[in-house]
Amino acid sequence: MIYRVLLVCMGNICRSPTAEGVLRKFIVNSHLGDKVEVDSAGTHGYHVGEAPDSRTQRAAAVRGYNLSQLRARKIAHQDLDYFDLILAMDKSNLDNLRRMALPEQQEKIRMFMSYARNFDDDEVPDPYYGLGHGFDLVLDMVEDASHGLIEEVKQVLSRC
Repeated sequence: MIYRVLLVCMGNICRSPTAEGVLRKFIVNSHLGDKVEVDSAGTHGYHVGEAPDSRTQRAAAVRGYNLSQLRARKIAHQDLDYFDLILAMDKSNLDNLRRMALPEQQEKIRMFMSYARNFDDDEVPDPYYGLGHGFDLVLDMVEDASHGLIEEVKQVLSRC
């Protein structure tokens, strides 16, 4: 069984590609590379085909995450069937995903930060219009939630 996780923000150039890069590394480090597939997308198509924001890439690279090969894409209706878990970075994108989804797809759509252990925040803030430190905060939050997500994925896979 391959467990498929999709990470979603608005434009797919800051938060969701950061989460994709972090989660990919955590998956490899947890020896789950052949069991878990990760992707990211945006609810809007503003940046389709673009690499992640250069500030996002710089902040990620400092921590050992390479996002340079990722390219923004807009979520498609078939993603709602294909992925087992679809995680929104904020409530606005959660609402957008819920509007797209059929009733039987709703259960797989959740908030990414619901997996966090050390942050009480519900949402990963969009660093795009802020100052540089916002990208480090996003990484802190994403790393925290990714640890919790990996634990849940391990439990899901052990039941299958």
